[in-house]
Amino acid sequence: MVKYMGINHLALVTSDMDSTIRFWRDLLHMKLVAGLGHPGYRHYFFSLTEHDMVAFFEWPDVEKLHEKDHGVPVKGPCGFDHVSFEVSADDDLWELKDRIEAAGFWVSEVLDHGFIHSIYTFDPNNIAIEFSAPTKRVDLRRKPRMMDRSPSEVTCEGPEPVEGVWPEVTSPATADDKVVYPGEGEVFDTDENGCF
Repeated sequence: MVKYMGINHLALVTSDMDSTIRFWRDLLHMKLVAGLGHPGYRHYFFSLTEHDMVAFFEWPDVEKLHEKDHGVPVKGPCGFDHVSFEVSADDDLWELKDRIEAAGFWVSEVLDHGFIHSIYTFDPNNIAIEFSAPTKRVDLRRKPRMMDRSPSEVTCEGPEPVEGVWPEVTSPATADDKVVYPGEGEVFDTDENGCF
């Protein structure tokens, strides 16, 4: 069984890496831990936790997103609404709210969603982000709850993975098949360093 450790990185896009660094590193205090790049291309990583990172590709010709409110349905192609970052307590939400407002960005009031308290804002790329603090009264990871008044039959099969839905693996990878091909990250294997 696969053991998930968290989100290694969520890859987002910007046309302005400097303003992105200012927001994510300097305002939100996420450490800039890696950067790859060459003229016309950058891929930078910000540490969120010991296991989780947020990454940005800088593509000079990409256009900033149209601002879209969190959780509001849209028509047409769409694959992303917002990302929520968990903080340890409500005091962290208030600290973030104060810093974000002081920097001139819009940020919502603190909202009670039952299992979390949240604030919402947008980064300089108009990426919708949420910060959430767990509540003591509901722990969905420990005790899942389905409050949908009209859930599908598949939903009602429960929170645990259902075996037999997908075909079983009949030809698992052999030792000879397990080849890792080189990517651009081989530069990290050297002692060379850029500006830090």
